[in-house]
Amino acid sequence: MKSFDSTKRLISLDMLRGLTIALMIVVNDPGSWEHLYWPLAHASWHGITITDFVFPFFIFIVGVSIVLSSSKQLAAGADKKKMKKKIWIRSLKIFGLGLLLNLFPEFNFMELRIPGVLQRIAIVYLVCALIGLSTNWKTQLKIGISLLVGYWLAMMLIPVPGIGAGVLEPGKNLAAWIDSVVIPLRMYQGTWDPEGLLSTLPAIATGISGMLAGHLLKNDMEIEKKLNYLFFIGFSCVLIGYTWDLVFPFNKNLWSSSFVMFTSGWAFMAFAACILIVDVHGYKKMARFGIIYGSNAITIYVFAGMFPVLLNGVLGVKDLFFNGLVDIGMAPKMASALWAFLYMFICFIPAYILYKKKIFIKV
Repeated sequence: MKSFDSTKRLISLDMLRGLTIALMIVVNDPGSWEHLYWPLAHASWHGITITDFVFPFFIFIVGVSIVLSSSKQLAAGADKKKMKKKIWIRSLKIFGLGLLLNLFPEFNFMELRIPGVLQRIAIVYLVCALIGLSTNWKTQLKIGISLLVGYWLAMMLIPVPGIGAGVLEPGKNLAAWIDSVVIPLRMYQGTWDPEGLLSTLPAIATGISGMLAGHLLKNDMEIEKKLNYLFFIGFSCVLIGYTWDLVFPFNKNLWSSSFVMFTSGWAFMAFAACILIVDVHGYKKMARFGIIYGSNAITIYVFAGMFPVLLNGVLGVKDLFFNGLVDIGMAPKMASALWAFLYMFICFIPAYILYKKKIFIKV
């Protein structure tokens, strides 16, 4: 096995981040929302599909990046107060970009949706980064476990007014009730939001799982042992998630504790596989696509959220593409999936231009 230096930039992490963003674009922009292959659609409620892995994988990567970045800064003698200030500023920027996406293109502030994907990422990053500066990995593990167990108990034991305790149905659970009381203006599902307040707590635990992977990677041991631990921890988390699913089902909308364990487990193993293939064995050409996408991940995600207004709303390209393929006899689901992947490659163009010009936009 080739040598491995964990102090250098992890190409494998860039690759995993980029592939995650690419898949996020695919599942966010099908040719038709009415015609989806099941792997490219979220589970309707309880359950899990490949699509449901995308968001938790990205948050896991955020957690890994926090540890690797902060450790380098601290080793270089950075001041913690200045680091905290930067963390707050970055979090506000990401949250603001999420609001911008929700407002675009009408900018109707009365219909503003405050929660969102980038907003959740901003909150998770803020909390995890601040925790990372003031605690060690053991404390972070305890916080993560406490969040998952506490969330499970709260969802099952705290009664919802007029409904009772332990109800997990859409709009009738504790998370939905808190959303309806606390979150102002518009919510994605009317009376509740999949990126709501209470369900952000277990999402923080997802971020912490990535931090723990980062700590393990920085540990002073042979790379073979690190990879074995990453695979073993990941497999154990998957088993725990499967078991927890029996009493607290997989559910992305609720970000259930079983969902956290199951997706984090697979993220551990995917990260270990990427390290083994790219950073250890040196198959870097395999990583190029992901690296290009991952180098400006947030920027490309925002671009992918805005560009359809021109491409589809103004020019009508998506409808022409989808309807044209259906009219010549292609199955609607196939036409819908082809558009999704085509759009992902369209978004690759600005990512490639930025990468070639060595422009890395830091949010």
